[in-house]
Amino acid sequence: MKRYVYIATPMTGALLAIAYTALLLYWMRRIPFFSRVPGLNMRWVAGLFVVKILAGTALWAVYTYIYTDRHTADVFKYFDDSAVMHNALFDRPMDYLRMVLSIGNDTPYFTGKYYAVMNNWIRQFENNIYNDSHTMIRLNAVMRLFSFGHYHVHTVFACFLSTTGLVALFRTFAPLVRGLERGLILGVFLWPSLLFWASGVLKESLLIFGLGLFMIGVIGLPMDRHRWRAILAIVIGLSIMLVVKFYVLFCLLPGLAALLWHRRSGGNAILKSVAVHALAVAVVVFSGTVLPGYDVLELLALKQRDFIGMATAVQSGSYVQLPLLESDIWSFARNAPHALYMTLLSPIAALGTGALGWVSAAENALLVLVPVVALRYRRPWSKVDKPLLFFCLSFILLLALLIGWTVPVIGALVRYRIPLLPFFSLAMLLLVDAQRLPRCLPFIART
Repeated sequence: MKRYVYIATPMTGALLAIAYTALLLYWMRRIPFFSRVPGLNMRWVAGLFVVKILAGTALWAVYTYIYTDRHTADVFKYFDDSAVMHNALFDRPMDYLRMVLSIGNDTPYFTGKYYAVMNNWIRQFENNIYNDSHTMIRLNAVMRLFSFGHYHVHTVFACFLSTTGLVALFRTFAPLVRGLERGLILGVFLWPSLLFWASGVLKESLLIFGLGLFMIGVIGLPMDRHRWRAILAIVIGLSIMLVVKFYVLFCLLPGLAALLWHRRSGGNAILKSVAVHALAVAVVVFSGTVLPGYDVLELLALKQRDFIGMATAVQSGSYVQLPLLESDIWSFARNAPHALYMTLLSPIAALGTGALGWVSAAENALLVLVPVVALRYRRPWSKVDKPLLFFCLSFILLLALLIGWTVPVIGALVRYRIPLLPFFSLAMLLLVDAQRLPRCLPFIART
């Protein structure tokens, strides 16, 4: 299949990436959103941004020199396909605009001339759900206006987006765990899988950007005197999450609805959370009746089979056999314990399968150890923000279940679960009493 790619000089691309990095750092220093973060000074923000760029470059190196099949590497497929769309700018600029803006572009003409030339626009397993690869190809086609086809510039832009989202999450969470900002820095920015996978030209970078904006708009800015900023953040974040891994948004909504309900009217946090989640389960169970063709359970069962088919086709090295799901609630309930094991514990089994396997196993050891420490040095239950804790646990469990039900590859599973890691960190910090922490953990609490 013919491919359109730029042949770019590596040195030119590196110099251009460095220039954009310097420009963005200068701009970040002048924007209060980055330069005036309580508990996180600008030197830390700048350092974390640079570390993410280094991580993104390492991700590029892994899929350039170790896993050398560019056709199957997610870090390149959106970049390479975007060249087809970008090339239309020179021959047929209106075609480029229609494809980027998704205006009247779903026709046989565009399919034959552009989309059939791409390798990732048309899915092997099509369904009624929006193809989020389209968003990433369009985004990279816009980035090419500034990158001139140099891949490392796309890495810099992706890292800027994800850094913005993580700073937004930190600004949202920091007032909720005052005195534990150091631990929050570790828990928001420095989980290994979050640092690695959300620093590349991947959906995760854009997802974290949208997630951060959505959360700061809903929780971090409602009391801001400029209410328009909260509304704008919510609209942008919601729009991004709907077109990039929309299921993360759906996993957020039940717990968030219960939290906002309690914040508004008070009452018993547990009862409100149970009521909202019972309603959510009913919506899922009867979704096919209300919207024929959009039965959530059936779509999840089909998604599991699609994942299994793709994993076996490429002979994934970390493939794990999953119990097959049926499109009824009891099948999902029976497999819920195994799904939680898959998402939260199975990466430990990747120990010894290479450098990425060792890192994943080490990260999973932290996922087990951190709750033990948090419970050992917990604050009195009466002082825990229970509605906020239930919100975090709701999102963690729902996303863990969804991933564990459908993803049979440990390597992919580690990548897909990264949105829950900052919320896991927040939940643990909500439990911790900073005054009880031992001296061997001085980096968690602010002095």
